[in-house]
Amino acid sequence: MSQTKKWLDGYIRAWMTKDGADVRAIFTDDAEYWFRPDDPDPVIGIDAIVEMWGEDEPPNPQYELDVLIEDARLGIIKGHVDYPGHQFYSNLWEVHFADDGRASKFVEWFMTPRKAE
Repeated sequence: MSQTKKWLDGYIRAWMTKDGADVRAIFTDDAEYWFRPDDPDPVIGIDAIVEMWGEDEPPNPQYELDVLIEDARLGIIKGHVDYPGHQFYSNLWEVHFADDGRASKFVEWFMTPRKAE
């Protein structure tokens, strides 16, 4: 199993459980979590990331996420997340790896479908 796939599996586990230990298993203590590449206020530090992950979100997300490309320092994940009745997101994620395989920086590139006029 690739490093990025292993990390993605941990991400999905942490996302579903919202357990602080699961979140800490995939992010370094000084990790940065960017909601978009030009995020003016990324979430920085594991305690802040754990707190942010505990926030409410729409229930029962459906997702399809796969590793697109990777090397020892960077993994790129593509796919989509659908919160039925709420929002659909097309995603491209950057996972910048620390030496221990956890993310030191995570950047979401997401798009929502255009509304028909």
